[in-house]
Amino acid sequence: MQLIIIMLFIAGAFIVQLALGYFQIKHFAKAYIELRKIGKVAIGKRPGRIRAGTIVLFAVSDSGKILKAMKIQGVTVLAKVRELKGFTGKNIKTLGEADMAHCNKLLKSAILDAVSNYKIIMSGGEIPEKPSIFKRIMMQAENIVSVKKS
Repeated sequence: MQLIIIMLFIAGAFIVQLALGYFQIKHFAKAYIELRKIGKVAIGKRPGRIRAGTIVLFAVSDSGKILKAMKIQGVTVLAKVRELKGFTGKNIKTLGEADMAHCNKLLKSAILDAVSNYKIIMSGGEIPEKPSIFKRIMMQAENIVSVKKS
């Protein structure tokens, strides 16, 4: 009987997690659509494994001027999209450390990712996909096996 209660609790927690994740994605999509109506959108992310994950969105004009900036930063799916102050009117191509003086380390990393992504896309390139944790584990396992075979 205790096992059934534990299983029901785990299933309930999973369902709540799915629902909250759905709402977070819905809020992100709404913010993205809002920014997309203004101009091109540069997105930067700094995934959090243990610490807070961060996503930044910049609505950018054709000349690179930031028209509006938003962020999502938090540890849980309860993190909401909020306005990112201090970037409106600046040029995304020339953002530097001085522009990010008021930002924390994770936010700076996400902003630099957005700048990098913007520059790559505007120069006609393609953003390289970062391997997931499962793919990294598989690559490490393959390396270990190939070393042992040698």
